[in-house]
Amino acid sequence: MNPWTLHQLADSALPTGSFAHSGGLEAAMQLGQVAGAEGLAAFVREALWQASSFSLPFALAAHREAQAFAAIDLRCDAATPGQVANRASRAQGRAFLRATSALSPAADSLAQEVARAGLPGHLAPAFGAALARLGASPQETSDLFLYQLARGLISAGVRLGLVGPLEGQSLLAAAGRTAELAAEDASSHGLDEAASCSPLIELFQSHQDRLYSRLFQS
Repeated sequence: MNPWTLHQLADSALPTGSFAHSGGLEAAMQLGQVAGAEGLAAFVREALWQASSFSLPFALAAHREAQAFAAIDLRCDAATPGQVANRASRAQGRAFLRATSALSPAADSLAQEVARAGLPGHLAPAFGAALARLGASPQETSDLFLYQLARGLISAGVRLGLVGPLEGQSLLAAAGRTAELAAEDASSHGLDEAASCSPLIELFQSHQDRLYSRLFQS
């Protein structure tokens, strides 16, 4: 993949809307299940393994099978029954497609396909299909997906006051090893094996709409 394009995709300036979401972290904090740097680090590790078990198989399947994107996207929709998680995945997936449309006509055609067919446009399959059209390898796709997940969670943790900006960067660096292991694990999972391994994260995500006050959409 063109290194310049890879840097653009990893840049927080890419307007994907991911910073409006906390992935269940805000609810977990308000419920007293996450506190301080240690709690945030543990949450990030669990979220990375959850992604390797559930989300990454969809992303990698969409990367491998470009012609089957619609079927993979609909399957992801059926496998995401939680209202908050489903809504957040659709919003982030469509926003990611809009952002990548500015980088390449090939990615723009994918965004048009989603709009034309009225597809959900979930984040994981949209991410995998878009990265394939941008020339990324499966490894680059996995690494970038997990990096953006960890970066988004830690950014949310900073804004929630769990850690400061510098401590957040230390946590992001430390999360790299977990991400490597999670990406390696996901590479051996087929779509039929995609499954949630963290019911607590799913419960935290579902609780978001019940919060009396909140900074994030999910």
